[in-house]
Amino acid sequence: MAGHGAALWKDLPRRFSLYHTCHRRFQHWVRTGVLRQVSEALSQDLYERSGIKLAERFIDGSFSPAKKGGAEVGKTKRGTGTKLVAVADSQGVPIAAYLASASLREVTLAQAPLDERFVVEPPQRLVGDKAGACPERSRRNSDRPDQALLQEGIELIAPHWPNRYQLTQHRRPLRRYRQRWKVERLFAWFHNFRRLMVRRERYPQNFLGFIHLACILILFGRYL
Repeated sequence: MAGHGAALWKDLPRRFSLYHTCHRRFQHWVRTGVLRQVSEALSQDLYERSGIKLAERFIDGSFSPAKKGGAEVGKTKRGTGTKLVAVADSQGVPIAAYLASASLREVTLAQAPLDERFVVEPPQRLVGDKAGACPERSRRNSDRPDQALLQEGIELIAPHWPNRYQLTQHRRPLRRYRQRWKVERLFAWFHNFRRLMVRRERYPQNFLGFIHLACILILFGRYL
């Protein structure tokens, strides 16, 4: 498969028909949103089967170098690339995937992945790391991410930055932070697909299409 191992389209096995046909079909699925629709259908079906636990979700981001440039690419200390932000349920199953420029801070990307989630039900708790907490020193802005999510009934659980004035996180809720390994395991699953480790597509929608394809394979694994 072209999405696994970062193979060229022309290297596809012959049982997949002509690689030109495979490429055109993939492009059609990306344009029409078929891959995302399949991810949504699988997630909703697993939720109805109690195969997904949605009360608590985990969010994290990963950097992917962009070899060919394009939109949603930004400069960082690690180079030029794209940031993949994913949300996982309490079992590490992908619930949302979002692409953004790598130069953007994760504190500004907490809401967007929730808006792109595969299931309708919003989370009650969202667990993130320090990058998801606002690092500004201003008292006025220090709690903005917490308040924005709280207005939607979502409790943000993330360790404080040392320079934060108003402390909103307490010791007992922060125990949930120990479970963040579940979303980190999700990124390990993503990185099993070498096509996701490095962005080789110039157009971000194509790269996101491969991400949705990886989510489909992971979601299918929940049925086994």
